[in-house]
Amino acid sequence: MKLIDNPYLIEEIITLITLVTYFISKALTVKIVRRFAKSNEVLEHRANLVIKYINLLIGMLALFTIIIAWGVKKDQILLFISSVFAVVGVASFAQWSILSNITAGIVLFFSYPFKIGDKIRIHDKDFPIEAEIEDIKAFYILLKSNEGELITFPNNLLMQKGISIVNEPIERSEFTD
Repeated sequence: MKLIDNPYLIEEIITLITLVTYFISKALTVKIVRRFAKSNEVLEHRANLVIKYINLLIGMLALFTIIIAWGVKKDQILLFISSVFAVVGVASFAQWSILSNITAGIVLFFSYPFKIGDKIRIHDKDFPIEAEIEDIKAFYILLKSNEGELITFPNNLLMQKGISIVNEPIERSEFTD
């Protein structure tokens, strides 16, 4: 006779371990990102966006682990995942830039090449921009030009263009005194 007569004991233990790991990972993520944000003087709402996206990824991994632990066959999981990706892929093909903007926003958060209040120059041959950074969002960056124009610039393009941080406005003159 078995000491414990529970046919799902292993699955329950794996689920419990996964949930404990999930909550510990969430707490550590919050702590690490907030510490990074504080040490690099990043605004709190930017840190909250990064925390939200990382927690979403951790949650999906935990859910996937629990599904596997409860014995869903690998063929069924792969069929389900491929079906979901096919539907999502077709539905959001035009929205690819949204995912790349979110990813670029997270990369910009951790690489931290500039901060709000910095004056930058974006080197684009068709549309060069020199402006001050007003805010950095998940999808785009808000810039304010010298003329007071408010410009939204996608994060993924910000990663592709050359950028200079300008401390003072550059005055060009043909004549020197």
